[in-house]
Amino acid sequence: MEEQEKNNTRRHFLRNTAFASLGLGVLPRIGNAAELQKEEQTASCNPTTLDYYGQGPFYTANAPTMINNQLALPNEPGTRLIISGIVQTLDCTNVIPNTVIDVWHADDAGTYDNTGFNLRGITQSNAQGFYTFETILPGKYLNGSMYRPSHIHFKITPPGFPTLITQLYFQGDTDIPADAAASLTSGTYDATHRIIPIAMNTQGRYEGTWDIAIDGAGNIGMSELHTEKGIIYTVSPNPFTEEIKINYGIFQPAEVNIQIFNMQGSIVAVLDEKNLAPEKYEAIWKPEQHIPAGTYFVALKLNDLQVHYQKIIKQ
Repeated sequence: MEEQEKNNTRRHFLRNTAFASLGLGVLPRIGNAAELQKEEQTASCNPTTLDYYGQGPFYTANAPTMINNQLALPNEPGTRLIISGIVQTLDCTNVIPNTVIDVWHADDAGTYDNTGFNLRGITQSNAQGFYTFETILPGKYLNGSMYRPSHIHFKITPPGFPTLITQLYFQGDTDIPADAAASLTSGTYDATHRIIPIAMNTQGRYEGTWDIAIDGAGNIGMSELHTEKGIIYTVSPNPFTEEIKINYGIFQPAEVNIQIFNMQGSIVAVLDEKNLAPEKYEAIWKPEQHIPAGTYFVALKLNDLQVHYQKIIKQ
């Protein structure tokens, strides 16, 4: 279990280099870029598993659609948390747009709102398969004589495919080892790859990345191709106000462009459209004045194949 968690942590470090340190007291071993790239090449795709507790007793149907990707209202007590990722096919080779993601969890005190829709909401993956939402770190509550670890419930429904019901947990939570669901490390309800690292960003909010691999019809290629074709190393500063530097590497000669997508999946900018030799490069995005503040995704495309992405925030 411990070694699997370390490997998972390294994968998330490579995919989101904006994370400087992990929350909840767990730190990955950080090596050089070549070592991380080699480890990433050995990592396999991990289809998202069911949770042992299933839907649980606190689900409420017909939750409202999240507004501006906010599950928790700005005045909701607790530690702010941003979850984002990409929805992809079971083999992690194509992303799945328009996947309905129904989310609910307990408040800071460990209590569910069973009369209304506080901390309950629905979002969707956009045209590029990306999703994100901001909430708070869920509180814990007693399950018999033991506390359940902090967790977020998900009902995930790709267009035309069955719903998957599961839960997300957080590395370093001391109640995971004794929990009947979160402690499972094999089989149908294996929670290993649903225990994610979180890190404090420069805005004082925790962030976590969770990529969902589920049965569905994908239409845009995106896998672990950045281990052999190209990678976005860093995006900085992030968050940014006037401009952001995008440092990336190309491992094979290719026709390259950097695309910036908004949360609706629309392209708002295209950078560095050129043929490039294997080398490290830097692109700079200076958004035009009409581009609003918010969450965006930088995607690296090689020969019309999208191989890597990073989330960025414009203030």
